Amino acid sequence: MVFDLKQLDLFPMQPGVYLMKDKADRVIYIGKAKLLKNRLKQYFSLSDTRAMIPLLIAQIAQIDTIVVFSEKEALLLENTLIKQHKPKFNVLLKDDKTFISLCINIDHPWPMLRLMRYKGAIKDKGLYFGPYTSAIAAREIYELLNKLFRLRQCSDNELKKRTRPCLLYEMNRCLAPCVDLCTKEQYDQQVQKVIHFLKGKNQNILPDLYAQMQQASDHLQFEKAASLLKTIRHLEHVLQSSAANYHIESTDAIGIYRQADEVILFLLFLRQGKLTGSMHYAFSDVIEDDEELLTSFILQHYQNNKNPPQEILTPTQPTLALTEILKSTCKIQLFFPKRGEKWTLLKLAQENAKSTFKQEKDEKLLKEKMLLDLQETLQLNRYPKRIECFDTSHLAGSDSVASVIAFTDGVKDTKYTRLYKIKTQHTGDDYASMQEALFRHLSRAKAADDLPDLIILDGGKGHLTIALEVFKKLDIASIDLIALAKEASRHDKGMSQEKVYLLYNHDPILLNPRSFLLLLLQKIRDESHRKTIAFHQKRRKKRLISSALDNIPGIGPIKKKRLLTHFGSIERIKKASTQDLLQIKGITQSDVDALQKGLKFKLAK
Repeated sequence: MVFDLKQLDLFPMQPGVYLMKDKADRVIYIGKAKLLKNRLKQYFSLSDTRAMIPLLIAQIAQIDTIVVFSEKEALLLENTLIKQHKPKFNVLLKDDKTFISLCINIDHPWPMLRLMRYKGAIKDKGLYFGPYTSAIAAREIYELLNKLFRLRQCSDNELKKRTRPCLLYEMNRCLAPCVDLCTKEQYDQQVQKVIHFLKGKNQNILPDLYAQMQQASDHLQFEKAASLLKTIRHLEHVLQSSAANYHIESTDAIGIYRQADEVILFLLFLRQGKLTGSMHYAFSDVIEDDEELLTSFILQHYQNNKNPPQEILTPTQPTLALTEILKSTCKIQLFFPKRGEKWTLLKLAQENAKSTFKQEKDEKLLKEKMLLDLQETLQLNRYPKRIECFDTSHLAGSDSVASVIAFTDGVKDTKYTRLYKIKTQHTGDDYASMQEALFRHLSRAKAADDLPDLIILDGGKGHLTIALEVFKKLDIASIDLIALAKEASRHDKGMSQEKVYLLYNHDPILLNPRSFLLLLLQKIRDESHRKTIAFHQKRRKKRLISSALDNIPGIGPIKKKRLLTHFGSIERIKKASTQDLLQIKGITQSDVDALQKGLKFKLAK
């Protein structure tokens, strides 16, 4: 059962939510729109070039809509329905990550510090600090705090049964509340110190330790003093690692990094002016753009958050509807900073998102997936493992050159770079120059049984026709062929409409300027263009220098080479004295006079 496109005209021009279903009546995607009819038509138009769209629309059998009064209502309803139906094409925040935090069970008469690893919502009661990105860092802090503040480490059951202190008391690592070797007041003071430390209120800890070390040294307790010094150094290292202070009280910064439909969201937690932790989420097969993805994530993550921040920093401008929902339901403010301290924090979250993406997403696999998408989008017969791009250059028909550059597995491969001087005079005929370069290059590649999988031509439909003629002459049928034309023959760095011409398609494919596949094609084409221009300029410069000396009587190839090797340029020859010129092997006084006359300069004294 295929979705009937005629139904698109029947959808309302009102805000609401749409539910896309497959032939088994399963909801596969849920979205919201200000104008339902316009939004749904976009999915079936050529203007939407997101990688996952063809896969989505191929599975749509039915679309249901729910009309609401406002965009705000649509946003809330979309979030509710996503949680209810769990569509496979929506980003769903799954509680399948394991986190590690430090917990103090403050409801117990004798609280203890514990390392807690949990998944999803926190079940055990207590005061939690974290989560920590590194289990090693969390354990280091845990060990340090136990050593500094000597809270109990035994179970509740063991605490009741103890009749004498354990070995930890003898090692000065526990206050031994089990056998009443400390008062409740003394123990609670230590608990409060632990809480203050974990909240960042640790200004008095180091001075106290230095005082204890000095006191031990004064009493000739050098081992104790050395142990305290070691603890101080360890503590200084821990405090230094979290010493970045911001004039911000309670903030989460969200960074986002994506390649194609693979995305990492990275959260930085800032509490009482200090970075206290982070968390990240990885998503695949993402259809939503960055704004939609962030909106969905923020609603799912923060609406039922028991300890929400006062504000959230986002890398895109949040919608008015989302801002109002969070402000009214969670008392959270959203900001999109463009300067200052908050912008710096947001930039840090963005850098972490990029770094985490590279760690979690194997770039080789991503490039392979990208090339598979390229094969599907451009209707290629072969997987484009090796792509070669051809470009030509000349100036008013002179110094015609061509270049070939290659990308293997999505990465530039310099061993296949080739530069060609166009031998036949074509008086600026781009097609003839391209034909010659293609024939020479592919003749050798075929003989060596080393043909590429895909050839990109910097040009249009006419260039494809020329290349096809070369293929027929060489009896080559195993190479895919496309041409890439930039708007108005521009070769700048700005985004512009690109046209991708295929062999047997009358009309070009128009790729979105932000399409990741287009960025790859542009990168390959622009590298080829850079190489060709550089080679053309080098050859033209060499010709201009050579021609100036070629017309001088008595200066043959050998003398010309010696002059240019010694002086480096025509300008330096002009500035040379008679004595300097006569020092060159083979140069006579008559040659000097000829140079002065031919180059029209006066000899330096």
